[in-house]
Amino acid sequence: MPETTETKTATSESGARPTEARTTGATIELENLTKRYPGSREPAVDSVNMEIRAGELVVFVGPSGCGKSTTLKMINRLIEPTGGRIRIGGEDVTHIDPVKLRRKIGYAIQSSGLFPHLTVAQNIAAVPKMLGWPKARIRARVEEMLDLVGLDPGEFRSRYPRQLSGGQQQRVGVARALAADPPVLLMDEPFGAVDPITRDHLQDELIRLQHELHKTIVFVTHDFDEAIKLGDRIAVLRERSHIAQFDTPEAILTNPADDFVSGFVGAGAALKRLNLTRVRDVEITDYPTVTVDDPLQEIFNKLRSSGTNEILLLDKRGRPYKWLRRGDLMRARGSLARAGTLVHDTVTRDATVRDALEAVLTDNAGRVAVTGRRGEYTGVVDMETLMNSVHELLEADRLDALEHQHELQEARSPRTHAEQEGTGPGEVQA
Repeated sequence: MPETTETKTATSESGARPTEARTTGATIELENLTKRYPGSREPAVDSVNMEIRAGELVVFVGPSGCGKSTTLKMINRLIEPTGGRIRIGGEDVTHIDPVKLRRKIGYAIQSSGLFPHLTVAQNIAAVPKMLGWPKARIRARVEEMLDLVGLDPGEFRSRYPRQLSGGQQQRVGVARALAADPPVLLMDEPFGAVDPITRDHLQDELIRLQHELHKTIVFVTHDFDEAIKLGDRIAVLRERSHIAQFDTPEAILTNPADDFVSGFVGAGAALKRLNLTRVRDVEITDYPTVTVDDPLQEIFNKLRSSGTNEILLLDKRGRPYKWLRRGDLMRARGSLARAGTLVHDTVTRDATVRDALEAVLTDNAGRVAVTGRRGEYTGVVDMETLMNSVHELLEADRLDALEHQHELQEARSPRTHAEQEGTGPGEVQA
């Protein structure tokens, strides 16, 4: 594939590992892409035409068996097309060596697909090693990738997949897919096998990564809410990957193309739009905080002078640990071990307003802590702020509905310019 970087790899004067600028995404063009299996009367994928812009995250969503994963896998030719063309960065890759092609395209799947007999570092290094990178460069890249996905290199590089949680395995899977800095990343239901809370955090992590890296990402899911949360554009696919609608999440939610798409949108479109607004887009307030190393009297004095009824206790790494109220400190008797309420839910700046609202309602205390990439405290968002966002969305939807209704009325009773001026049909003003 042709270069898609704005700057290329350069070697430092000392001869140490190269410094690299990030590869930007590459365009993907599918032209009449078709897959027929022997013995089948109908093609599994039938003449798909689509252009995906460089740096765009496009989500394929559709019913089971509609061909969305087959279409995805034809892009890196894990499944060979029967007909049509695939262009990446303007280059027709339909007939080049598929193994070489796959080394230039990141690929992440459900349950991570890590090699169980290799360490985390060895898994991440797999493709750079195949590409012949120098050992020093590979080591540095492994460290960089682990840091990028929010895993401490010192803690995780030597572990084996079996020693990781499901969410950690998926993070390593994404790190491995990005290790060779490919312009294109394909993701086939990568978060489908983890619990809902971990899934939300992984989605937030992907949003953050894409905000930093600007790869071209094609993501397959059957979950429309996930598609709304992640996608710059969504391709709603019918049987044989026929495109029912290919548009932004906002456009699909407000103007579904037909009943089939409406079925995916389902009820509560206004609430689904909460997945389009990020926590970083609303007001994040500071909150009085103390750490577990602070003396008890100092904590008590800070709470008393803060003007609030509670204070947030951070652990040794600056992460939210407990909410402390005045009564908790009175009962602490020299120790915080049993005082306060553990922080169960946090959200990142890349979480959606819907995620934050769910966390606030679950906690039932009117606020939720906002954290950074390593779980460190960055602020608090409260119920009032979130409800203001909900009201703004509902008002926007109400105005959109009124405008749409007005347009329909105009369309049903068209009036010519002459009629508006008071001239009847067929008459000409002198």
